[in-house]
Amino acid sequence: MATNTLFDLQDIHLVYRAKPALRQLNWTVKAGQQWALVGPNGAGKTSVARILSGEEKHYSGDYERSPGLDTHGIAYVCFEQAQALCARDRKLDDGEFRADASDPGTRVEDAILGGRSPDARFYDWVERLHIGHTLKRGLRFISTGEMRKTLLVRALLSDPALLILDSPLDGLDRASQEAMQRAIDELLASSGNVLLLCRQLEDVPEGVGHVLVLDAGRVLCADERATVMARADVAALMNPPQPPLGTLPPPATRPYSLPDGPLLALRQVDVRYGEVQVLRNVNWIFERGQHSCVSGPNGCGKTTLLSLITGDNHKAYGQDITLFGRKRGSGESIWDIKQKYGQLDTQLQLNFARNMTPLEVVVSGFFDSVGLFDHCGDVQRRTAEQWLAALGLADYARTGFDTLSFGLQRMVLLARAMVKSPAILLLDEPTLGLDGTHRKLLLRAIDHIARYSDTQMIFVSHSAGDTPECINQQLRFEATAEGFEVRCENPG
Repeated sequence: MATNTLFDLQDIHLVYRAKPALRQLNWTVKAGQQWALVGPNGAGKTSVARILSGEEKHYSGDYERSPGLDTHGIAYVCFEQAQALCARDRKLDDGEFRADASDPGTRVEDAILGGRSPDARFYDWVERLHIGHTLKRGLRFISTGEMRKTLLVRALLSDPALLILDSPLDGLDRASQEAMQRAIDELLASSGNVLLLCRQLEDVPEGVGHVLVLDAGRVLCADERATVMARADVAALMNPPQPPLGTLPPPATRPYSLPDGPLLALRQVDVRYGEVQVLRNVNWIFERGQHSCVSGPNGCGKTTLLSLITGDNHKAYGQDITLFGRKRGSGESIWDIKQKYGQLDTQLQLNFARNMTPLEVVVSGFFDSVGLFDHCGDVQRRTAEQWLAALGLADYARTGFDTLSFGLQRMVLLARAMVKSPAILLLDEPTLGLDGTHRKLLLRAIDHIARYSDTQMIFVSHSAGDTPECINQQLRFEATAEGFEVRCENPG
């Protein structure tokens, strides 16, 4: 290997669940070069990053590393890393044995420092990425964006020879994206080596000099940035035609009735945890026929608000909250509330049972199970098939759910959420982790459902942009001197 080479991958092959994930991958990166690895969902970007970082070892081919890479190591910042840390804390939670019934788990400060003493660099990055207010909180109690920034600071303080960032702007509000982008631009201009994993060409920063494009596990091209960006085959890969949508199946019979008036009504609602005021004087009426976008910056209280309307938060008791015509605490069960919701979020996707077909995944929606543990009837199976066809997924019905791209898995889970014709479809950051093509597919499917069914949408986002066209109500968390104020707008 040449003395100026950072790493060299030669004839790399990787098979995952009997399906090729990488094929004949050859790639050489020189010290000082800044690269972006680009490709749609399922192209193989994560597989390459896992091989480079040492997390994936079951591959064939040669992987040579420079002495500096072996000495200083590789830091890999990704969404799965955050999930693993939170899962570990949940497993070790001993709150039931504590006097205050609360176990904060690993605090942000401890996760970053790993037992070291804080120094000037620590405080500098904490201030620049605006996470000082989270330092004493447990990892399970911070937002997705705050977790992403926490992991970046931890990685930077380890002084790695190579820093791999997987879609670093995902899950961040606009202000946090700007702060993160400034940090990335500085890193790209430094002498350190950075590899960015990007799902869209427009996500590749100007400071990146070279781009490798993956297509279904193969290298489509690897060249200087300008050359790659100008290629027609790259543009065609990243912007494929969208499959046609089908007719929605007949609505399922609901085992409940809905009120003539609003589905949800919150009046002057306040939520406080200790000295922290999370929600203040929230007024929100969700009328029949409305589709709402709930938006606001990371850590503003969106998750708390959702937990009030889904029955998961005991803070709803004693407040003026009416859900589906019944005041909260009037004798209804949590199941009475939850059966009226369909839900789609990234956490569900990451936790979903494997070794299933998309058809089985959709059928599991009838049982609200993460996996299929009951026998289904012909009507349920036929309805699941109809929903897959309606969302353009009929060709994938009996393939492996695991073999689908991340974006197609999200579409299958959308069909799962709809099989029971829920009164409300709750979409919590549904485009998180999706490339541009699958983001358009999902938003188009949501509009299709809104147009041809009576299910109403609550679409949660860290910003008011990138939302489906059906949205006709905006619920915004806006910063004030006392925290965040929730403002509801119903454009007429």
